[in-house]
Amino acid sequence: MKEELHRLKTIERPAVINAIAEARAQGDLSENAEYDAAKERQGFIEGRISDLEAKLSNATIIDPTQLEADGRVVFGTTVDLEDLETGDTVTYQVVGDTEADIRMNQISVSSPIARALIGKSAGDVAEVQAPSGIREYAVLEVRYV
Repeated sequence: MKEELHRLKTIERPAVINAIAEARAQGDLSENAEYDAAKERQGFIEGRISDLEAKLSNATIIDPTQLEADGRVVFGTTVDLEDLETGDTVTYQVVGDTEADIRMNQISVSSPIARALIGKSAGDVAEVQAPSGIREYAVLEVRYV
């Protein structure tokens, strides 16, 4: 989030200000599509900057290696699962909503699978309500890394 905020403030914001200035130089603003697009982009950038600044000011960094959860799945843990229907295994880290990225196997703490896993330990079975019905996952290992 810090990297995105820095990019927005140092690259995107100045670029959109230049685009607005160039569009203004073209004359009549009432029929200037470039000006309208640049102003819309500026609104988006400023809104995103405000959103990121608010999130960062309220953020708390949690070090999973410092967690003492007695082998239970909690926010920040990494958990190895086995789908009991298919036998496939997968590893997920339970993260906050803004950090969630399924391509990196990071699931939101508010996702159905994370909600089903919270409090579970190795050897437990979690039932997850999926669109296709209830899926069962065996918790193979819980790690604090």
